[in-house]
Amino acid sequence: MRLSTKSRYGLRALFDMAYHAGTLPAQIKDISRRQNISPRYLEQIFQDLKRGGLLKSRRGPQGGYFLSRKPHEITVYQIIMAAEGEMALVLSLIHISEPTRH
Repeated sequence: MRLSTKSRYGLRALFDMAYHAGTLPAQIKDISRRQNISPRYLEQIFQDLKRGGLLKSRRGPQGGYFLSRKPHEITVYQIIMAAEGEMALVLSLIHISEPTRH
């Protein structure tokens, strides 16, 4: 399965938060620097993750983003769905005919 850039960056950012910030709010600029992701793009992804219920934010000098629940309670699937929104799974069916017998 191939993940979009948005999903990959979302996964990397949440892992970074779980590893580096713990229960403290994480700053976008710090995650951006460590993960080499544009802060503007990261902000857009975080808005989707926040809408998906995975992140919360706090304003002010000691503010930032933090996980809405414990890291082990967040799945890769939840991160991808929050980052991408509703996705339709497309199945490709290949019709294989039986060999003809003579």
